[in-house]
Amino acid sequence: MTTPVNSGRTVIVTVDDDPGVSRAVARDLRRRYGEEYRIVRAESPESALDALSEIKLRGDLVAVILADYRMPVMNGIEFLERAMDIWPGARRVLLTAYADTDAAIDAINVVDLDHYLLKPWDPPEEKLYPVVDELLAAWRQADYRPVPETKIVGHRWSARSGAVREFLARNQVPYRWYSADEPEGRRLLAAAGQDGLRLPVVITPDGEALVEPADAELATRVGLATTPSGDFYDLVVIGGGPAGLGAAVYGASEGLRTVLVERTATGGQAGQSSRIENYLGFPDGVSGAQLTDRARRQAAKFGAEVLTTREAAGLEVNGSARTVRFADGSAIGAHTVILATGVSYRQLEAPGLAELTGRGVSYGSSLTEAAGCTGSDVYIVGGANSAGQAAVYLCQHAKSVTLCVRGPSLARSMSHYLVQQVEGYANINVRTCTEVAAAHGHKQLEQLTLRDTSTGDTETVDAGWLFVFIGAAPRTDWLDGVVTRDGRGFILAGPDLFVSGEPGERPSGWPLDRHPYHLETSVPGVFVAGDVRAESAKRVASAVGEGAMAVMLVHRYLEKL
Repeated sequence: MTTPVNSGRTVIVTVDDDPGVSRAVARDLRRRYGEEYRIVRAESPESALDALSEIKLRGDLVAVILADYRMPVMNGIEFLERAMDIWPGARRVLLTAYADTDAAIDAINVVDLDHYLLKPWDPPEEKLYPVVDELLAAWRQADYRPVPETKIVGHRWSARSGAVREFLARNQVPYRWYSADEPEGRRLLAAAGQDGLRLPVVITPDGEALVEPADAELATRVGLATTPSGDFYDLVVIGGGPAGLGAAVYGASEGLRTVLVERTATGGQAGQSSRIENYLGFPDGVSGAQLTDRARRQAAKFGAEVLTTREAAGLEVNGSARTVRFADGSAIGAHTVILATGVSYRQLEAPGLAELTGRGVSYGSSLTEAAGCTGSDVYIVGGANSAGQAAVYLCQHAKSVTLCVRGPSLARSMSHYLVQQVEGYANINVRTCTEVAAAHGHKQLEQLTLRDTSTGDTETVDAGWLFVFIGAAPRTDWLDGVVTRDGRGFILAGPDLFVSGEPGERPSGWPLDRHPYHLETSVPGVFVAGDVRAESAKRVASAVGEGAMAVMLVHRYLEKL
């Protein structure tokens, strides 16, 4: 068995209110893992939570938590929910009797349960150790290393400070935030030899101070992969949203040398969602960050490389090879390419918005700013699912949340379940036929001017935050002249490439005797999946499905090379 990183400080925690069972679990765990892990035993959920907090304060790590289901005051599922807040990376096991298996199955979605174990587990060599071995291996692969946290010293209303926090959070890099106006922040700046005029200052775990770092520099310094290990692959996936992650998982799992390239952070717009409740298999919902983290770990498990802060700038056809060129001048080649670049929110054109972006005005859902919304009046522009999910999440922090929708109702663009949720919160208001006409503020957003699109009347309201979710703009200019797109920049593929639809017709310029495959673009061997494809469904599930389907078509293409 592989010795875990920093094994002397890594902990396995078990909690059971039955002293005999509690001692038995701890005994069996120590017998197998005692030389490499510290086994912490608790006989009540409350004492276990205290132990988890103490471990956190000491800077140690918790790898696995085993909890009995039937405990008084707080059952095992409730305990694991609270334990997740302290140790979200720890693997979670529920100990159950046969009669409680339904509850255990429900817990898979409620607390993201990794395994449930029936009592008794004798012999442990067959029923306990294989489970714990697998969970420890998964925990080690997730790379929860006991390194000092990255520190960010910045200003709340600094656009770049907010962008750095968002970048690290979306890439699952732990950090601690310090305001430059507070004593500890000033002490850190002084130690780094900085006067605070240029923010943010990022202090890496090894003590290096980075002043206003670009994303690429930041990624390299905090240990994110940015450089491919090879020059040529079977498959290059451009874009790390649900479609790209789905393609990476299926491509790597089926033996293709696969690299996924993402310009900012994996997850795309879905990764920023506070709660996705209509994704198959998660009846209690799943956050975009959780779904993204699972998918990224899954892709890495199968051997896919995942690169961040690499922006595709060009695509070339060199015989049977497809070459992707990056903005920094480097390039990688592959037999095939899947374009899964997704879409970005369109900029809202109104006076004052550009100047206040990052200082109260945000495009998309900046989850790192949610706590800062406490007690504020928050406005959201948009009427689709992303806007609804943000409203439901932010209303739990804000004094009020107002949805500004240009149309006459939410029903045209928002899923029914979300409309019902929005209507169920007393502090969420919906203003239909409304647009933002201007934004006002000195250092940060202070007021908005709203216009009634049906009457033209305007009203100025106090506002602490504005989140914008409008439209979908594809990032495909770098493909101009190479891949056929529609008038809005979305990529055409398969049947959509045909002009007249006549039998036997092939798209203009198509070089092969066969017709393009369903998700194949105007360039053979280059496929498209997800929101960037023309007429796509714009749903997480369909994007993942298209990523998987594109890999199937990649195999078909490779067979004919």
